[in-house]
Amino acid sequence: MRYEILGSFCVVVGDEQALLESRKLEILLAVLLIRADHVVNCRSLMTELWDAEPPTRAAAGIHVNISRLRKFLKQRKWAGGQIITRSPGYMLQLGSDEVDARTFDKMVNSGREQLRRQEYAAASTVLRSALGLWHGSSPFGGLQGGPILAGYSRRIEESRLECLEMMIEAELALGRHRELVSELYALTTEHPLQETFYRQLMLALYRSDRQADALSTFHSARHVINANLGLEPCQALRDLHHAILVEDRRLDPLSDPAGLAAATR
Repeated sequence: MRYEILGSFCVVVGDEQALLESRKLEILLAVLLIRADHVVNCRSLMTELWDAEPPTRAAAGIHVNISRLRKFLKQRKWAGGQIITRSPGYMLQLGSDEVDARTFDKMVNSGREQLRRQEYAAASTVLRSALGLWHGSSPFGGLQGGPILAGYSRRIEESRLECLEMMIEAELALGRHRELVSELYALTTEHPLQETFYRQLMLALYRSDRQADALSTFHSARHVINANLGLEPCQALRDLHHAILVEDRRLDPLSDPAGLAAATR
């Protein structure tokens, strides 16, 4: 059994998918998956479901919904994870079950290590495959809960951005700058305060013989960052701007495959 949380939230067995029937069940399963193989106390579950004002019979409500969740996981004789009662709350034992977010984390770690070793082709492959696990713009289909769910969602979103950045670094090193330009334009629009994407776009444009567009991208980034944060672009972005102005040969992919190190420090 596999739990898909990187996008729409569902449980998958073979080719069969099943969606949970209520928001409360989704939140409970999400929190138990986040803390899989660890006990989540009842007070934390109440906070996730009802924030700071749980109803009078909140404890009974937790018990009823846990029973419904157990029934959901056991239906059709699925050999899936089990929810066990263990003071002061409940624990989801994963067993042999898979969670796509855990697979994603493992692939990101592998890609990071390959990038560090300058194994760019391998890094590109594994990082693109990791991003392929996502089927939406946010984990759990944008499900809103309490601090456990919100904190995890922020962490996995940050990991997704890091995966994107590393994948593009690897592909720039492989000389795929022309193919990356449109993707990077989209990323700077989607994440207007993510300076790494501007930096990568500037480099991709410069290597595609589009120096004027690379410089224009810097000025656009500067305007957006100043308007939103009242700040100047980061030092690395300013250094790359200067390197493009003087046509620094260290931006040549043959002299620096990663393209960002020597000329921006």
